[in-house]
Amino acid sequence: MRALRILLILVVIIGGLFVLADRLAVNFAEDEAADKLKTTEGLAATPDVSIKGFPFLTQVVGGVLDDVEVDIQDYEADTGTTGGTIRIDDLKANMRGVEFSGDYSSATADSATGTASITYDELLKTAKAEPTQVAPGVTAEIVGLSDGGNGKIKVEIDATVLGTELPEPVYVLSSVTAEGDTVKVHADTLPSFAGVDLAENRARTVTDFEQKIDGLPGGIQLDKVQAAQNGVQITVKGSNVRLAG
Repeated sequence: MRALRILLILVVIIGGLFVLADRLAVNFAEDEAADKLKTTEGLAATPDVSIKGFPFLTQVVGGVLDDVEVDIQDYEADTGTTGGTIRIDDLKANMRGVEFSGDYSSATADSATGTASITYDELLKTAKAEPTQVAPGVTAEIVGLSDGGNGKIKVEIDATVLGTELPEPVYVLSSVTAEGDTVKVHADTLPSFAGVDLAENRARTVTDFEQKIDGLPGGIQLDKVQAAQNGVQITVKGSNVRLAG
């Protein structure tokens, strides 16, 4: 009995040491991966990298991590214009089947899915421009975006008719979609200003706009987009996604 107790104690101690070593190793790997990702993507702040699954050390031996989560705050995505960027507040990606080099200098995920968000104020910068003439004596411009409910964007438009600014803004509900690398906002109905009905092609020069979002980390791509309470929510996906290197 005494020998059995000693054996059990040794098993518990060895198991505890293995768990401790495993957790120390995974913490080190997460820090290394985060630093590499920061350098590779030119990020202002170090992202959060979390390696899932236990034990970690057996995954290392196999050379493939089952599941890695990456969280990047305030990512500046390219808009396709010279020096133009749009801020993504919270980009989270779930990487599956991550193959890595021994020194963590490179890592590539077999597949990735995730989410991102862009505030209405940030998206408004895309639509905001000088007032546009939409009819003789009538100019209009988008001045606000907000949640319209049921996955729609509520677009606020100010207008001036014959030199007089209308006392109340005009609102339209718009659909938002992702096509390729571009977010598109398209009015469901067209506005009327002081009883002036506009030709559709003229009205849409104000109501409709789009924003290209390029250069997302590791080559992930836009998938879907939907209006939400504080901004647009985007889902992303990709294959052969480069996590580092």
